Amino acid sequence: MAAGHGREAHERHTIAGAARQRQIAPPILTLFAFAVLVLQCIYPVEAVEPGEMLKDPNLEARARHISQELRCLVCQNQSIDDSSAELARDLRVLVRERLAAGDTDAAVLAFVEARYGEFVLLRPRLAPHTVLLWLTPLLLLGGAAVALLRRSRERFWVRAGEEPQAQPLSAAEQQRLEDVLKRQQR
Repeated sequence: MAAGHGREAHERHTIAGAARQRQIAPPILTLFAFAVLVLQCIYPVEAVEPGEMLKDPNLEARARHISQELRCLVCQNQSIDDSSAELARDLRVLVRERLAAGDTDAAVLAFVEARYGEFVLLRPRLAPHTVLLWLTPLLLLGGAAVALLRRSRERFWVRAGEEPQAQPLSAAEQQRLEDVLKRQQR
């Protein structure tokens, strides 16, 4: 009989240990997944292939700088330097060809912009048609500041007891209120 109790105690201990592992495992896995995501954001994978790179390190550095300024038209939120899309590869090759031909950085950017439009620039230039794009963050920040100031003033007035007094009812409003109260009393 004692052996039976020992086996039950062992099974309970084993089940409790497994439950404890299940409780510990999800937070550890979540933490691990979060760490992997953070590392991927900190160290982005560069999509530039060795065959695309220029032999001259100065030209390659210029090409990498220009590639960081150009948007991948497939991914739309990545530079062509970070994108592995086929079109991004074609644009990286085009940038390197133009640099090898002797174009300046500004000339290469102008060439790509003329061919693909202003959308290809990750940081569009400040122009009359992009003013709203550049001012929107400032307008949103200003609007949020105004809303916070109004809200804080309202809270201050309520705390200080300086809440504005209610206006007295007009004769028509007073009559209507009396009619409603009479109907409710019936």
